[in-house]
Amino acid sequence: MTTPFKFAHAGDADWTRAAQACMTQLGAIPSAATLGFLYVSDAFAGELDAILAFFKSATGVPHWTGSVGVGVCASGVEYLEAPAMAVMLGEFDPADFSMLPLLRAPQDLDARQLSDGYFAMVHGDPANTRIQELIEGLSAHVSSGFVVGGLSSSRGETAQISDGVVSGGLSGVLFSERVKLATRLTQGVSPLGPRHRITAANKNVVGSLDHRPALDVMKEEIGEVLARDLRRAAGYIFVGLPVRGSDTGDYLVRNILGVDPQNNLVAVGETVAPGDELLFCRRDQQSAEDDLQRMLAAIGAQLNAPIRGGVYYSCLGRGQHMFGVQNREMELIRDALGDFPLVGFFANGEISHNRLYGYTGVLTLFG
Repeated sequence: MTTPFKFAHAGDADWTRAAQACMTQLGAIPSAATLGFLYVSDAFAGELDAILAFFKSATGVPHWTGSVGVGVCASGVEYLEAPAMAVMLGEFDPADFSMLPLLRAPQDLDARQLSDGYFAMVHGDPANTRIQELIEGLSAHVSSGFVVGGLSSSRGETAQISDGVVSGGLSGVLFSERVKLATRLTQGVSPLGPRHRITAANKNVVGSLDHRPALDVMKEEIGEVLARDLRRAAGYIFVGLPVRGSDTGDYLVRNILGVDPQNNLVAVGETVAPGDELLFCRRDQQSAEDDLQRMLAAIGAQLNAPIRGGVYYSCLGRGQHMFGVQNREMELIRDALGDFPLVGFFANGEISHNRLYGYTGVLTLFG
């Protein structure tokens, strides 16, 4: 019979008190614990070296992965924009995982180092402009094609953990195919209308959709009230760029950066080209809850084994900002799947399969 992983979380302005509280919650450290997951609020970014050293010494667990975030989360609880930490001790056969060295550029991907990798869990530096290339390259090297994770988020320093404290690229853990796991993502927005074909564009500026002025199409779909006050639509209306080949209808959510009423142009937060597809989306609490519930039902059926532990990467725009009240998002996960060991953080971009998403939640469960 499999046993759940040990996990703990605590909020405190003093990291030493938070860390001691976590150790108290962890209790006796299992001899089979081989990999630690550690997520700390950006308030503790400057002390990350000391925090990691503390947990390595106190637990005896040799390998660690994790990140800094504007908030951290655990089963049923969120610490968003508050000093806190969450830790989980995973029990994996040492032959079933290996630490991924820091990748700063695509040429750092060495097939010999990744030959035994089936699935990758990673953390990235949002300042690296080649993160998407790194994600795609890593996805091509692991046999499942799946990479999951998140980009560090911070109001100051950003950093990741890969046995030591690192920054500037992509790092994490490679798991073998013998590790039972399941992963799914949930989108934070819902489509307002059908997909449109981009028929004129220059870099990130869309000129026409379906051979009609882009701004005219946008106004029709967002409705008369918002169309009269486009500033009010900011933060509520987004564009979705469908992921080619996705069998679940996934799309990349990107911000609308601006509009040009005189020329009927719409600027979006992604480079696009004629022939690409685009849809307009809205962000609201009910849409987010409905899609989260859909994802939780699907992943529960996918794992088909008792949950030993999990990691959740949620967008920093989700949590109480999207769900209305603190802890709601994590409570929905707990209510649907049970009170199992779960840790994670609020990211500046979420990774699933071979793509960098926004406004999504990515859940990975270990069985």
